[in-house]
Amino acid sequence: MIKRQKNTDFIHFLESELNLSTTDISVALRHPELENAPLPMLLWEYGLVNIEQLERIFDWLENQISC
Repeated sequence: MIKRQKNTDFIHFLESELNLSTTDISVALRHPELENAPLPMLLWEYGLVNIEQLERIFDWLENQISC
């Protein structure tokens, strides 16, 4: 249950702070050949976030770990 909440919080962060749409996020999640790849890297690989946004994502994730 904690993992589900963290995933929900992460998706909310992507949508509210980086203005990614649900469609953008689902594009990265739809590729079964990359199912073990981290979502932030998939978003960057598909051009859905730029390098600055990727850094913000990693900062946010790091802050979640320390909480």
